[in-house]
Amino acid sequence: MDGGERLVRQFLAHIDVERGLSKATVGAYGSDLHKYMTWLGEHGIRDLDDVTTRHVEDYVASLDDSGESARSKARRLASIHAFHRFALSEHAVHDDVAARVKAPKGASTLPDVLSVDEVMRLMDSIPVSQGHDGGQDASSGAADDPVMLRDRALLEFMYATGSRVSEACGANLDDIDLDGKVARLMGKGSKQRLVPVGGFACEALRRYLGFGRPVLQARAKGPAERRAIFLNKRGKRLSRQSVWEIIRDAGERAHITKPLHPHILRHSFATHLIQGGADVRTVQELLGHASVTTTQIYTHVSPENLIEAYLTAHPRAR
Repeated sequence: MDGGERLVRQFLAHIDVERGLSKATVGAYGSDLHKYMTWLGEHGIRDLDDVTTRHVEDYVASLDDSGESARSKARRLASIHAFHRFALSEHAVHDDVAARVKAPKGASTLPDVLSVDEVMRLMDSIPVSQGHDGGQDASSGAADDPVMLRDRALLEFMYATGSRVSEACGANLDDIDLDGKVARLMGKGSKQRLVPVGGFACEALRRYLGFGRPVLQARAKGPAERRAIFLNKRGKRLSRQSVWEIIRDAGERAHITKPLHPHILRHSFATHLIQGGADVRTVQELLGHASVTTTQIYTHVSPENLIEAYLTAHPRAR
């Protein structure tokens, strides 16, 4: 389906250049649509305008055999929805046949979330001295390791701001104002937002920027990295893969058995805010969600919270 593949390339260029989506998102769309177009070709469909709603439904059903989760299948269908809308807007087809295909049940699973206690254990698993001079810890006699200072600052920053891993890695020195306790994050589609930074994160950042980052920057071979907040052991900007490893290692030290990934701090940030009384609209702004519908997944409550609310609010509960 040469015409279809050409339209896919045009669609990817559209979301990259005109909509300004991240490279990772564009890559995910490309992978999803490549598999979709391959499936159509294998089923004898040579023209995109010959695709019917039944074809899209059969493709989604075929994903059951691949062992993919409901969330992954929903993401693939979202890519197909966006592509068919684009095809209709470009007059490449006469109807948006994918619009009537719904995501599989179970796609809206709740995100992985740490409890407040687990977050504290995660932070405390990275030992740094409690002094303010960045040197020796009087109790242990050990100097703070610059990598540990970085790791503690990174995790505190991500939990304090609800930042995506790409936003934390992409943050620059001029994006934070520690005196004003605020940070500027660059979100999806190059959209900027200002978020508060809590006291614990500000203190961890001060110690890292004052005593950890200069050591890491000095290790760079060639031009020094002068913009990025978070540096790797070679003095270059920290990668997303490195953040994954930092969180995984901290979780192992904290004996947290839940599956850990960089987004778990973002999920925990949103959930803890809502459980603490923040309204959904405020959390939406802090997370940088385009739609409040995306944020509403964090309004789930635990059975314990339901029982507590019932006992507190119901006039005949006791």
